[in-house]
Amino acid sequence: MPQIGWFEILIVVVMAILIIGPKDFPIMLKKIGRWVGTFKNYFTEVQKDLTDMENTVEDEISFEKDFINKKDKKKDE
Repeated sequence: MPQIGWFEILIVVVMAILIIGPKDFPIMLKKIGRWVGTFKNYFTEVQKDLTDMENTVEDEISFEKDFINKKDKKKDE
């Protein structure tokens, strides 16, 4: 996998300033920052929901196992 170093980042920034313009460059960085923040929040929310679902399923499985064990113990008595 290729590595991106400081020199490559500097080239991209200089090209972006030349293409976008120095006046609009900070505005574009702000928009990109908002997009990245929105994506990060979305994926954090999805990860939280998946973790909650996983915990719920694990709780249900352990409840069913406990129920079956208690049921089997009553049969043995």
